[in-house]
Amino acid sequence: MSMRLCGLLFCALWIAVATASAFGAGAGSRPNVLLFLTDDQRPDGIGALRNPAVKTPAMDSLARRGMVFRNCFCFGSNSGAVCLPSRNMLMTGRSYFRWEGQKHAPAELPNFPVALEQAGYVTYHHGKKGNSALLIQAKFNTCKYLADEEDRESGEPGRTIVDEAIAFLREHKAGNEGKPFFMYLAPANPHDPRVAAPKYLDLYSLDAVPLPVNYLPIHPFDNGEMTVRDETLAPWPRTKEEIRRHLRDYYATITGLDYHFARLLKALDDLGLTDSTIVIFSSDNGLAIGSHGLMGKQSLYEHSAKVPLIIAGPGIPKGSTDALVYLMDLFPTVCDLVRAPVPKGLDGKSLKPVIAGQAKGVRDTLLYCYKDVQRAIRDARWKLIRYPRIDKTQLFDLQIDPDETRNLADNPAHGERIGRMMSELADLQKQYGDKAPLAVPQPKSPEWVPPEK
Repeated sequence: MSMRLCGLLFCALWIAVATASAFGAGAGSRPNVLLFLTDDQRPDGIGALRNPAVKTPAMDSLARRGMVFRNCFCFGSNSGAVCLPSRNMLMTGRSYFRWEGQKHAPAELPNFPVALEQAGYVTYHHGKKGNSALLIQAKFNTCKYLADEEDRESGEPGRTIVDEAIAFLREHKAGNEGKPFFMYLAPANPHDPRVAAPKYLDLYSLDAVPLPVNYLPIHPFDNGEMTVRDETLAPWPRTKEEIRRHLRDYYATITGLDYHFARLLKALDDLGLTDSTIVIFSSDNGLAIGSHGLMGKQSLYEHSAKVPLIIAGPGIPKGSTDALVYLMDLFPTVCDLVRAPVPKGLDGKSLKPVIAGQAKGVRDTLLYCYKDVQRAIRDARWKLIRYPRIDKTQLFDLQIDPDETRNLADNPAHGERIGRMMSELADLQKQYGDKAPLAVPQPKSPEWVPPEK
């Protein structure tokens, strides 16, 4: 064998061993896992994610040392409380259509806490109680809940959860040497009511808060959910002053949450756990707050369906990816990263090939759903939203219009594209068990007039 061939074989072997070691394949112990899931955080709700208006130094630092997934989405919702199916899908890796007719995903399905406990993890959950995966969260070794409204009005978002998480980390470090932990923390913020202490609120000048690029006073048509609770948080039309006030409170709440998240990251450092802990930061869904004339998350626009996602820790390279992913991909991804068996029959897909640099993505298209009034499909560039009850379609070129301000559906030049995407949308519905029609016999008028009160 030539020296050159020997050298090439050695290099290939070295790369394979290094990669396996980085993801723990050759190690005797598994990494810890910390999943931090916020409530109602927009995809631009972190400074490092292209929003200099919000101050989030701790979240920014995590983004700089980890991998940012720029296209992570909540699959959808069968309820105005989008966080309920979102959290159930996160814990099971399955679309909510798999437990049709039930409020919560059955605990008998393969799920996050049971899979990691079977892999040798001590499991810990502390989070909001309302609209969460109660049956599955009960499977954690430790399961605690917040007094949601009291916590949101405390002025210190995330403090209670972080205080108790740090206490758990210290106890675990002292008494469970060599046994990894899976910690799922789910603060109730920045969901309304948004109350931030003056030290956070004073960081934001009301007049300096920028409006969303896609700000509108009123949504231009009836999307099927125009007067849900979230939409009544501001009067119609949405004035610029009102939206700035909401955004100031929103950003201040996120900054307060960031402060306590920083305390948690420091505790990992102080305990010598940073290098052995995979940290995952995300949210259950986005939020409008004036975008497209909406306030809530009951739409399929990017600001409401997309969420921030950062993964950092041992074996996770620095950088970003435009791969199309769902929140429900996190369950199989974590199993894959820590060498636990990935249950069969999941809708979620492991993102390990993307993280390892072996693939640019794990799917080419995404389906998103909202009740039976909205459906959407998108690929790397194009997005189509369908409103069957009013026979309306929107088409956006996200490459040149990421804020979805120019609907191209009425342009005859895109007729073939729309037909193809509608067909692909129907195929994806079958794949995920979605039986909602894309057209109805007697669609109603898309026109909508705001209520007087």
